[in-house]
Amino acid sequence: MTRDVYEYAMIRVMPKVERGELINAGVLLYCQPRDYLCARVQLDPARLRALDPGADLDGVRHALSAYERACGDRPGPLADEPLGGRFRWLTAPRSTIVQTGPVHAGLTTDPDTELARLFDKLVRL
Repeated sequence: MTRDVYEYAMIRVMPKVERGELINAGVLLYCQPRDYLCARVQLDPARLRALDPGADLDGVRHALSAYERACGDRPGPLADEPLGGRFRWLTAPRSTIVQTGPVHAGLTTDPDTELARLFDKLVRL
């Protein structure tokens, strides 16, 4: 089987940016040779409340879902961008509550399986 290069970044929630405390809430994976871009997110409200009891859960959920929506074929501001351009835009550094971490790379024969593996390892407890 052919292994292809993929790139991924953690989607994290940092409710008080000035404190630098964060939780992993998703994974964004891009595989250019397979024309693949997908995000998987899951918010753990108890962990978020532990960092910030007053966190806006609905607002954070909405921001997280934007990553999933940006990867799909739905209309939106990134709909006309090629997948690589979307990935670069989504992983651009931000000083917001929901942001991505650094981009990492690997090799995979199946991007869906790799996304599930990373999600289970890095997001789920």
